[in-house]
Amino acid sequence: MGVIQPKAIFFSLAITVLSLSGQTAWASPLLWFNSPASDWEQEGMPIGNGAMGAVIFGGVEQEVLQLNEKTLWEGGPGSKQGYDYGVPPKGDQVAALRKVQKTLAEQSSMTPEAAAELMGRDIKGYGNYQNFGELEIDIAGRGEVSDYRRELDLARGIATVSYRRGGVNYTREYFYSYPDQVLVAHLSADQADAISVNVVLDIPENRSATFTRKDGLLTVVGALKDNGLIYEGQVVLRAKGAKVSSGNRDNSLAVKNASSVTLLFSAATNYRQQYPDYRGDHPHRRLNQTVTKARAKTLAQIHDAHIQDYQALFGRVSLDIGQAEPELSTPELLAHYGKGGAATDRALEALYFQFGRYLLISSSRAGSLPANLQGVWNHSNTPPWNADYHVNINLQMNYWPALVTNLAETTEPLYDFVDSLVAPGRVSAKKLVGAEGWTLFLNTNIYGFTGVIAWPTAFWQPESAAWLMQHYYEHYLFTGDETFLAERAYPIMKEAARFWLDALVEDQGALVVSPSFSPEHGDFTVAAAMSQQIVTELLRNTRAAAQQLGDQAFALRLEAALAKLDPGLRIGGWGQLQEWREDVDEKDNQHRHVSQLYALHPGRVISPAQTPKLAEAAKVTLNARGDGGTGWSQAWKINFWARLLDGDRAHKVLGEQFKRSTLPNLWDNHPPFQIDGNFGATAGMAEMLLQSHTGHVTLLPALPSAWPEGRVTGLRARGDLTVDIAWQEGALTEAVLLAGRSGNYALLNNGYQIKSSDSGRPLNTRLEDGVLRFTLDAGKRYRVTLKEPKPAL
Repeated sequence: MGVIQPKAIFFSLAITVLSLSGQTAWASPLLWFNSPASDWEQEGMPIGNGAMGAVIFGGVEQEVLQLNEKTLWEGGPGSKQGYDYGVPPKGDQVAALRKVQKTLAEQSSMTPEAAAELMGRDIKGYGNYQNFGELEIDIAGRGEVSDYRRELDLARGIATVSYRRGGVNYTREYFYSYPDQVLVAHLSADQADAISVNVVLDIPENRSATFTRKDGLLTVVGALKDNGLIYEGQVVLRAKGAKVSSGNRDNSLAVKNASSVTLLFSAATNYRQQYPDYRGDHPHRRLNQTVTKARAKTLAQIHDAHIQDYQALFGRVSLDIGQAEPELSTPELLAHYGKGGAATDRALEALYFQFGRYLLISSSRAGSLPANLQGVWNHSNTPPWNADYHVNINLQMNYWPALVTNLAETTEPLYDFVDSLVAPGRVSAKKLVGAEGWTLFLNTNIYGFTGVIAWPTAFWQPESAAWLMQHYYEHYLFTGDETFLAERAYPIMKEAARFWLDALVEDQGALVVSPSFSPEHGDFTVAAAMSQQIVTELLRNTRAAAQQLGDQAFALRLEAALAKLDPGLRIGGWGQLQEWREDVDEKDNQHRHVSQLYALHPGRVISPAQTPKLAEAAKVTLNARGDGGTGWSQAWKINFWARLLDGDRAHKVLGEQFKRSTLPNLWDNHPPFQIDGNFGATAGMAEMLLQSHTGHVTLLPALPSAWPEGRVTGLRARGDLTVDIAWQEGALTEAVLLAGRSGNYALLNNGYQIKSSDSGRPLNTRLEDGVLRFTLDAGKRYRVTLKEPKPAL
């Protein structure tokens, strides 16, 4: 007989805090289900460590763990279909561009189909992100099943399946460790010798696969048939109270009558993020070192390292908006939204906010590729939109919550990826546009695709690189890291700006983008609003960086261009912000793209206080477009309304996101599943509570009436500032400011006073145009309160 094990080797602390409303708040956010998943997309439970991911089904007789390794892609160099990075090796593509520009100069517009016939092209070898395979765990057992529960603890990054069967309580726990780069599955029971499993590693047929088994280690090595990319996966099975044996197939391992079983898995490929070959060494040596090190550790050591690493990120931000721990499962909570009372509605909202942060941590960590259209999770070898990187909003939206919700470390993969696109992007700039510098268009893969495709309404977006540059500059604004600005951000921003200095054309006395296309909407034209706004932002940000770093010559070039550049901001005949240079917007058009509002968000140009007429025009546009749309579109609208300081409307759109575009497991539903909506909505909720894009910090700028009392900790503002905020009856009760570096700061004045938290002494402030200006010392905390607290009712 083996040693009797406790129900689980890990434990959750039942942590509760008293909310400002007096209710018990839900301090450990959980997604939970009362049955196994029957559908990957709607009910699967995701875990990940950036480079790898898994979706847990939680079956009783058979557990299925669907696996992903983010570099496992078909296509690219070596593809049997051929590959040219989206750029024709022969032919004069610039001539096609010039022909389109001439047509637009003469006729002002042309259909997307006509433009694509000239400038688009059929591509080969683009590839798809691949499903690595599945771990199938057949579990012996008899008797009726009761007390089933499947949950994902966001505070710990650990998933759990528990149930009672045949008088035995069974527990399985799963997590993906970033420090040890392994998936961990631990199966335990409250009776000895109760666990018998057969573990099968199932690999799809579109690749070769050779399996070996030795001493509890199952290894698979193979290559994708399309491009020869080499992959390897290793499964370790160890048991307490029993011996691990070979299973009944060459891809399986087995254990009988164990007291507990632990499974480790890791995978790698020979992909290397470097143009033009994108190939490195065989993954075996690197993977074997990873697995060998993890195998030498105890389960507790791997678990503790995971908890320490994960909570160092996730635990920075807490949100209490009056939620109480719900008695409903997550699918029921979603289905009851708007029907079950304020506390349960707040529970879903707070859970969704933290789920977005969890997904970003789980799908984007240093050393991996950035989060793609599905983060890291994909169960198909032909996924929607290739599960690639769309750069006309989707990749950018994935990282909207990173800085403001205190997850700056998750942006490293984005910068690595974009840096790797510069070399092929130079080729695209020269061959497709005839310009220096670098750019890319609407979509890209992990193999440096920077060219164009044939899809008429989704192939031409040369402003994509300029939009991506916003993230580099925002990183500097949030962190104040001048080394990052000088060594990483400015060089790539300068080269992206150089492209536009060559690519802009003069029309009606102004510099404009031609051809220009408002994403997926209307005709090709000259100077669509979004195109002009993005390019203007790039040149302004690059000019500011050049001035900061002393590159005066380039700053003057940008200054001259900006003086002639059309900014793309026009108010139309019915009060709307125009989508195109011509006033042709239709009042009843509810297209999901509202691209003409880029300058409102994520741009920093339009605000109610500083540009009231443009802000009012943005409201008119949003009211005309309506609150519907796909998942990412609704998420964007949350941010728009927050920037317009309308918290109730932002909250309404958040509710629409739940009702129309959220799956039972809280994944965003485009449809199908597309993760950008999760990230965009989380960013929008943060934007409702804290803003800093106008040059000063605003506390509770768009607080909805549905959140009359609450507290948020750990949000970040531009200027390297960490902010905690508490409020009651819709008004601030206290905020705490923590400066990461000494310097000058500004806060929108709403009758505030600022004192040192250490000494209690008032801070010297000066009031200018409704804004308090003051100096903070690095590492010290400062308390913001109302000078005259709101009287009790």
